[in-house]
Amino acid sequence: MRRRRSIDTTADSNEVNLTPMLDVVFIMLIFFIVTTSFIKESGVEIERPEAAAASPRPDAQVLIAVTPEGAVWVDGKPVDVHRIGQQVAGMLSDDGSVVIQADRESTTGLLIEVMDRLKQAGVDQIAVAASRSAP
Repeated sequence: MRRRRSIDTTADSNEVNLTPMLDVVFIMLIFFIVTTSFIKESGVEIERPEAAAASPRPDAQVLIAVTPEGAVWVDGKPVDVHRIGQQVAGMLSDDGSVVIQADRESTTGLLIEVMDRLKQAGVDQIAVAASRSAP
């Protein structure tokens, strides 16, 4: 009988404890979630015009892209120009801002129309994106 107990205790001690490994995996998961940067994209490839006085604007809440073909995109989805004001105004908070990324080949008339429709919808903080040129 004494011999049987010693065999049972050795069988229990041969099990692998997975708790420390799971702790390390969860800590790594939390680390990757915290250090990930979330970058907003407009949804289409835009070639911005260059400007020497361009300054970064990281607090943009909504990105609007104007393509050379005349299409308007809001946060990765194509939008009709006539409805852009109401849609963007519904997406903004009280102190939110909008950045318009107009391609250098797009028409100025379409850019002005988008800005005008945003102003009519009550959007006050509008900026036009540009690439910083070398001095």
